[in-house]
Amino acid sequence: MTAVGYLSFLPPEMIRIAVTSLIVMAFVFFNSMLLGYLERKFAGWFQRRPGPMEVGPHGILQLIVDGVKLLGKQIVIPRESSPFLFRLAPLLAFMPVGIAFIVVPFSEALQVRDLDSGLIFIIAIMSFNIISILIAGWASNNKYSLFGAIRAVAQNVAYEIPMLLSLLSVVLIDNTLSMRGLVQAQGAIWNVIVQPVAFLIYFVAGMAETHRAPFDLPEAESELTAGFHTEFSGMAFSFFFLAEYTHMFFVASIAVVLFLGGWSGPPLPWIDYTGIVWFMLKVYFLLFVMIWVRWTFPRVRFDQLLNFCWMYMIPFSLVNLMVTAVMVKL
Repeated sequence: MTAVGYLSFLPPEMIRIAVTSLIVMAFVFFNSMLLGYLERKFAGWFQRRPGPMEVGPHGILQLIVDGVKLLGKQIVIPRESSPFLFRLAPLLAFMPVGIAFIVVPFSEALQVRDLDSGLIFIIAIMSFNIISILIAGWASNNKYSLFGAIRAVAQNVAYEIPMLLSLLSVVLIDNTLSMRGLVQAQGAIWNVIVQPVAFLIYFVAGMAETHRAPFDLPEAESELTAGFHTEFSGMAFSFFFLAEYTHMFFVASIAVVLFLGGWSGPPLPWIDYTGIVWFMLKVYFLLFVMIWVRWTFPRVRFDQLLNFCWMYMIPFSLVNLMVTAVMVKL
């Protein structure tokens, strides 16, 4: 019996889930390799050096070689650590990332499932990342890892507030939590024009949520070695690596859906599926800005990080939400 014959016994929905899962996992790995290569190249150009050049043309195969190297490395579990939690933390960081792709509308016709509360769903899935970081820092039985985990929790608790308040301002205007509905509600005028303060607050809070410089205090190499993943090696470390870049993609995707019109854009010549092209161009432009900021600004102190959030980000986001609520009511 052929492979098609075997698949015919499975329900169509089961086949759809399996195929979608394979596509999502392939995209997660491809996105991480692409962003890893671009980050090294952009870092080199920003600092007037070539970046990776040795492995393949202009170092294009460097990330593939690094992935093979991590696959071959032994996962060393510290003697005084908690073995079960130590193994669980990288899995908990990596496994939920594929679930959030369910509600991302790449184009008008390309979305796995449009949920009425899709925005809440994707934010809830992204929150698993901080749980894995806390488990990794505590289970490692390493003071540097624990300090990094504590920093990450305090940072995420603080910056989650202005992020959600800025998103709530857009929800008040569009009156929907559906990711597809948020794109369709914008029309010709994108929300970044109507809500520029909310977009700026969300983008800054998003960089802090993903622990990108100048907000990379949980992984500050000069202070904490490698922070919460100091003791992790091999594939365990690569899971944190994949989760970080995928988390960046989700932060940029939410910004594109809520503020930049999603898949909308002028028709492109000789391209049939313009929606997904515009969506990916917008997402990777925001990712380029994240990389640009990382390799341009120095790391801030932890007290400066929290003071900036509680004294400036949260008050501005609250005022913006109140003004938005009044305008919607009027």
